[in-house]
Amino acid sequence: MSTSPTKHQFFSNWTFQSIINGFIAWLFGVTGPLLIVLSSADLGNLPDPAIISWVFSIYVVGGATTIILSIHYKQPIAFAYTIPGAVLIGTSLMHHSFTDILGAYVLTGILLLIIAVTKTTTLFMKSIPLPIMLGMVSGVLLPFGIDIFMSVTALPVVNGLALTAFAMLTFYKPLGRIIPPIIGAIIVACVMLMATNSLQLNDLSYTMSLPTFYVPTFHLGTISELVIPLLITVIAIQNAQGIAILENIGYQPPVESLTTWSGIASIINSFFGGHPASVAGPMTGIVADESSGQVGYRYKSAIVMGALFIIFGLFANAVIQVVHEIPISLIQLLAGLALLNVLKSSLVGTFSSHFQMGALFSFMITLSDFTLLNIGSPFWGLVFGLLFAYIFEREDFRKQALPQG
Repeated sequence: MSTSPTKHQFFSNWTFQSIINGFIAWLFGVTGPLLIVLSSADLGNLPDPAIISWVFSIYVVGGATTIILSIHYKQPIAFAYTIPGAVLIGTSLMHHSFTDILGAYVLTGILLLIIAVTKTTTLFMKSIPLPIMLGMVSGVLLPFGIDIFMSVTALPVVNGLALTAFAMLTFYKPLGRIIPPIIGAIIVACVMLMATNSLQLNDLSYTMSLPTFYVPTFHLGTISELVIPLLITVIAIQNAQGIAILENIGYQPPVESLTTWSGIASIINSFFGGHPASVAGPMTGIVADESSGQVGYRYKSAIVMGALFIIFGLFANAVIQVVHEIPISLIQLLAGLALLNVLKSSLVGTFSSHFQMGALFSFMITLSDFTLLNIGSPFWGLVFGLLFAYIFEREDFRKQALPQG
């Protein structure tokens, strides 16, 4: 799956649902995760030009990387930025200078490139059984499913009617083939938002945003605090999620290449105020969903997402204002509905083969939001999932090591 598509292949086999899934992945990526970035910037009291440049970089670079990788490998690879990393940075900005933190980004990117060149990524991924990896993915994705129902309590009329439309179109399959359920939910939500006058889009500035070039500085204390946790969030949390999702569908994701591009994009981001780049797990799940079409053409949904990311970054000033007007609960509802199939597949893959006890611990710890050493629960889900698998399921490791066939 690594050959570049011909011109004919590129312009054929586009589906309306694949475009919609790309739109939903984009919408998810520019709402909840963006609010985390903006919150971190607020903790650091960053000026508006720095915030706009940060947003410009992570979305333009992420969108361009998504398009390049998806076309080259013909796989739905959604690239963005490390969300846990954004959380870490918010705390660091309170007692480190912005340029020192950018220096930590540069070093993180360089180490990512070294890891890719030395093939350490592949060795690390092979050391973790797939059910344990999927247990972590399921733990990450399950809250999105739960949010489907929590969103209705937050905005009963709009979200309740959108969920009802999704359920009805799913139940009445002949109608659902004409209007896909997720599209029906979006239409109903838009109608209700307009009817309730919930969107206030007056006085927006539509001028194109320009990034600011920064010269990173290097401080040992900042490097010690940030580099290792950022490496972990990129490789063991973000990239691991996307890789596990793609492998569970049947793709063969280019593991080392994803680490390489994470390093390249992270270094580029650092000079414009953006934090490290990575595969976006939930967004990859949305664009890779079976509703995006045949397996060989789902990458086109990622292209839509990537193009919208670039447009978003180019108009960061205006779109940041719009984000604050869209109810976050509606985004949570649509993202949860779009992730239902991949969540189901992840849960089935987690508990349908070997390493069930390790997978269970990986799932539970990830879901718990357990944090240690400023490192989030997905990483510890993998660590303790492996530990308990070694304790309870040593026979499964022996079977895995035996030659197949």
